[in-house]
Amino acid sequence: MGRLQIARAVLGAERTWAARSSQLGLNRCCSAVTKASEGSSTSVQESPSASASEHAGGNAAEMNVRSRTWDEHRLTADQLQFRSLASDFAENELLPFAAQWDEQKHFPVDVLRKAAKLGFGGIFCGHDVGGSQLSRADGAVIFEALAYADVSTTAYLTIHNMCASLIERFGTDEQRQALLPELTSMELLASYCLTEPNSGSDAASLQSTARRSEGSTDYILNGEKAFISGGGVSDVYLIMARTGEPGPKGISCFYVEKDSKGLSFGRQEDKLGWRSQPTSSVILEDVRVPERNLIGKEGQGFNIAMSALDGGRINIATCSVGGAQFCVDAAQGYVSSRKQFGKAIIDFQNTQFKLADMLTSVQASRFMVSNAATALDSKSPWASASAAMAKRFATDECYLVANDALQLHGGYGYLKDYAVERYVRDLRVHTILEGTNEIMRVVMARHMMKSQT
Repeated sequence: MGRLQIARAVLGAERTWAARSSQLGLNRCCSAVTKASEGSSTSVQESPSASASEHAGGNAAEMNVRSRTWDEHRLTADQLQFRSLASDFAENELLPFAAQWDEQKHFPVDVLRKAAKLGFGGIFCGHDVGGSQLSRADGAVIFEALAYADVSTTAYLTIHNMCASLIERFGTDEQRQALLPELTSMELLASYCLTEPNSGSDAASLQSTARRSEGSTDYILNGEKAFISGGGVSDVYLIMARTGEPGPKGISCFYVEKDSKGLSFGRQEDKLGWRSQPTSSVILEDVRVPERNLIGKEGQGFNIAMSALDGGRINIATCSVGGAQFCVDAAQGYVSSRKQFGKAIIDFQNTQFKLADMLTSVQASRFMVSNAATALDSKSPWASASAAMAKRFATDECYLVANDALQLHGGYGYLKDYAVERYVRDLRVHTILEGTNEIMRVVMARHMMKSQT
């Protein structure tokens, strides 16, 4: 699906979802809601301030519309349309159900496939394989709008797109045609497999191996990958394994299909956040793959992995921005209706200062993400450092914004009746994955020192 098809979808030509009230969606997330169970009707247990929180939900709906206007001047006409499409989808297909998916640890594959029909399954892939062929800057706009409604599910979507774009960039035409049509439609789901139990930040020390089978061109893969999003559910796994010498130059990249003999999965991890997507270890025991499953050349895997992470870091940073913007809007809605000492909390100057600081952090994060995306699109020599900088700044600051939003909700913010606690849990992991924020500082410092020589 290309730009024109997405634009037509904005105008309603390809919308397949039923129109629902955006205010209802925000009310369900911002106010007292029912814990849904399959096949049964729900009943609301109202808190003492249920009516106030429902009013706050209505305010949040208005704040959402207003917050979109802060940066309209910097977006292209296409990007405004992409954001409108993504926001409509998020309001109707993600926001009303995110709390239930989190509670039940439900992975909404059907909804992801709906997103793929709008072009969101292969944002950076070519038209010839069903992709949207958009820029990183375009992708950041889309992912932010989706993450506003559901950080966890959007984060998996970004990982899937990272895998698809890796194949798009480094795969042969045969590999592209064999894999990408079903990946861009999300009929097949993908997982990125770099981290191991004993190699996290020191990724170049990974121990998984890929050895040539004697008398054959096939490879035999052995090892274990840890904390894999989509583990046990995804259909295609991009595996970084050692084919040669110790260090980064001895690593190669392979794709392994789920039904491969010898491929198995650990238990599903019980996580603090990101509960709407599965996470497990991926275990390889004498997994035989043909030579055609090698992506790029032998020894190129580490560079491929790091290149993919440049985009992944931008993606996860923009998910943080989207989640934090929701928290700002929800907090503003809540403090506008919640009264203490005879007046709305927002009328206290301290509250106003806090909201101003929160929005400033979100805006600064958004601009830094946009700069990194543009640097990557333009192949700037500072692209990797810019991605690391944006990831470090945005994930740190946006988590603090979410935490501040919870604080402004007082005791109610600690309850699952209010969505901000879920955003706090979902955003917390962003400072760890795609390279910890400590490693982001290492990346930036190395680029700074290189520029001196």
